[in-house]
Amino acid sequence: MRLLRTAAALLLATALAGSPAAAAEPRGHRPEFPTGTSTSPDGRTALTDSRGRELRLRGFNLDKYAETTEADVRSVAAHGFTLLRVAVSWTRLEPGPGRYDRAELDRLHQLLGWADRYGLLALIDFHQDVYGPRFGGGDRGIPVWATRDDGLPFVPDPDDWFAGYFQPAVQAAFRHLYDDPDLRRAQSDFYTRIARELRGHRSLLGYDLFNEPFGPIPGDPTDPADQAAGAAALEAGRLAGMYRRLIRAVRAADDRAWLFVEPTVLVGQGVPTRLPGFADPRPGPPRLGYAPHFYDTAVESGADWDPSGGFVEAYVAAVTAYPAAHRLPVLIGEWGPPDARRPGNAELVRRQVAAMETISSGWTMWYWCRGAGGYCALGPDGRPAPGDEPVFAPWPTALDGHPLSSDWTAATATYRLGWTTGRTGGPTELSLPAEAYPAGARVTVAGTPAALVDIDQPGPGRAGSARIRLPLARPGTPVTVTVTPR
Repeated sequence: MRLLRTAAALLLATALAGSPAAAAEPRGHRPEFPTGTSTSPDGRTALTDSRGRELRLRGFNLDKYAETTEADVRSVAAHGFTLLRVAVSWTRLEPGPGRYDRAELDRLHQLLGWADRYGLLALIDFHQDVYGPRFGGGDRGIPVWATRDDGLPFVPDPDDWFAGYFQPAVQAAFRHLYDDPDLRRAQSDFYTRIARELRGHRSLLGYDLFNEPFGPIPGDPTDPADQAAGAAALEAGRLAGMYRRLIRAVRAADDRAWLFVEPTVLVGQGVPTRLPGFADPRPGPPRLGYAPHFYDTAVESGADWDPSGGFVEAYVAAVTAYPAAHRLPVLIGEWGPPDARRPGNAELVRRQVAAMETISSGWTMWYWCRGAGGYCALGPDGRPAPGDEPVFAPWPTALDGHPLSSDWTAATATYRLGWTTGRTGGPTELSLPAEAYPAGARVTVAGTPAALVDIDQPGPGRAGSARIRLPLARPGTPVTVTVTPR
């Protein structure tokens, strides 16, 4: 029986190798643009490509797009990643009402052009931290000309930048942005203009509509109970209204892009969102998604992570109900500890990568840079920063079916992926980072006969890939792939 199966596999491999479909199969890591979604039996909704395969997108935030170089973008792609999250600033792009900075727009086009060239997708993040530059946010966020603080006080805390959100002036500024008709109109016009400007880039995945939304909190904004109540009211009311306006604004110029909504940052403390569902006015199926962040407050404040605190479990419980109820794919827009070199934080990275594999269609870590500490994913030598090794492990970029499990053992560079086969007939594809397999990789398949494995081995300075076809497997067949060093 084994000889018959082997012969069948060889005949089928020869036939496929000579077929037009096989000849046209692209190599490399360029991800297909997601054209739809699928919902698995466990209720998770995933992004899918034109063949119905589940897509997994992984990559990094680019903190300041104007300082990003072509070498940075090329390096992200060479490490086998597929996604950039690009933080853009309303302040920089529209420094005066209706006056756009052509040089800033050209820099953004240049960056997306590099993403086009190196086969990456890009998510444009409309970024703000503590509203905008009026409150010490540098040149990011909402412009000074769109800031109304009612003359209320703002006293920054040099040891806790996030505490600025609780200042009366910042609370007032958010209230005016949500409520004032002229500011609503100005914001919508800005989004339409940017969407009109950027449409047509091959790399453009879509838009993260508002980074880490915040707003007025009745009562004591520093009290956790008042924060939770205020966030719930904001998400159900003012923030939901903003997202409806911004969805319409982008759709006025672009009906191809994906649009992602964010909850407030309290989701990181295990507080489920109270956002409602949203309608997408584009023709055809909606292209809406959910983009929460994944930060532990104590770690952000400088602590080493305590595994006994239940943070990962609480987060998973908090973020899964909303996308399941509204059938939304999930992209984790930001995550990562400020120092992965500490033992607790290194364990946090490992657990976060494993958790995101089960609850999302992908993620972008904060952020892509070289450095001896901080959030930089790379050390000064350009290699993965100590503690961030799980980020640079193998992973599936496209799955013909639904995932069951995955496991990475760093000590032996062994990766196992389990899934149940689908109906697309397309290959399951894996990224094989050079950091994990500097001498190449072996890929074995268990659970089905006649598996056809095509490996593009990693090499110096570039990731490899594996394509796995299962021509004799019936839909729903459990399959396990194991990757080991060659």
